[in-house]
Amino acid sequence: MKLASMHYYPVKSTAGHEVREAEVHPWGLAGDRRYLITDEHGEVVTAREEPRLLSCVARLDGDALTLTGPHAGPLPVTPTASRSTVTMGRTPIELTDCGDDAARWLSGLAGRQVRLKWLDDPTRRPVNPQYGLPTDRVSLADGYPLLLTTTASLDRLNDWIVETALERGEEAPAPLPMHRFRPSVVIDGAAEPFAEDGWKRIRIGAVEFRVSKGCDRCVMTTIDTATYTKGKEPIRTLSRHRKWDGKVWFGVNLIPDAPGRIAQGDSVTIL
Repeated sequence: MKLASMHYYPVKSTAGHEVREAEVHPWGLAGDRRYLITDEHGEVVTAREEPRLLSCVARLDGDALTLTGPHAGPLPVTPTASRSTVTMGRTPIELTDCGDDAARWLSGLAGRQVRLKWLDDPTRRPVNPQYGLPTDRVSLADGYPLLLTTTASLDRLNDWIVETALERGEEAPAPLPMHRFRPSVVIDGAAEPFAEDGWKRIRIGAVEFRVSKGCDRCVMTTIDTATYTKGKEPIRTLSRHRKWDGKVWFGVNLIPDAPGRIAQGDSVTIL
């Protein structure tokens, strides 16, 4: 098996970037999800509620962040000295506000009042202790440092989606692209679809990871990133083939054992 691609998302729920190589930090890939968007009450806002956020492209040049989008000119972001506490899941975390200019820019895109927040210290947020060690940390991803998917699993899922459509008398849809699932790393050459369900530890290049748990999927996977509209797939078909514990599943979460560097084409070994 090999590492087919890597992706990072500077601002949670905005467009991702594919890179040929990346530093792996304890909390995730370098530059991944250190920023997020909140409403005026400090509640996290994602593309689940505001799909147009996916049209925002956040670019990093070193530590400097610039926002680009279809509604306004590019905006360099300058964090302030103001901090506030935001709750992610059940965990309160202190974040730095990124100022009124960024708030106005993103509010214009979202069509509601929102603000941009920055995790200035990525060692601040622990992972769920049920699935990690007390020392494990995560940026502003949903729960774990990296998300792994495989091309074999996506191919099988797309076959199932076509079967579901034809059984219902619908036109066979185009295959879903992998970016719908917002992975950190995509693996090619798995022996079987969903083989990753049974992995406990893996090595990518020279970096070793624990597989903490499977990834339950939400409505965000149903958003067409060309039109920013929601459809039925893949949730409809995952509910038929990949549903247990009241959730649907695609991909697995990873926690790195130590920092390192990985690159496209690196070998992948099950440990």
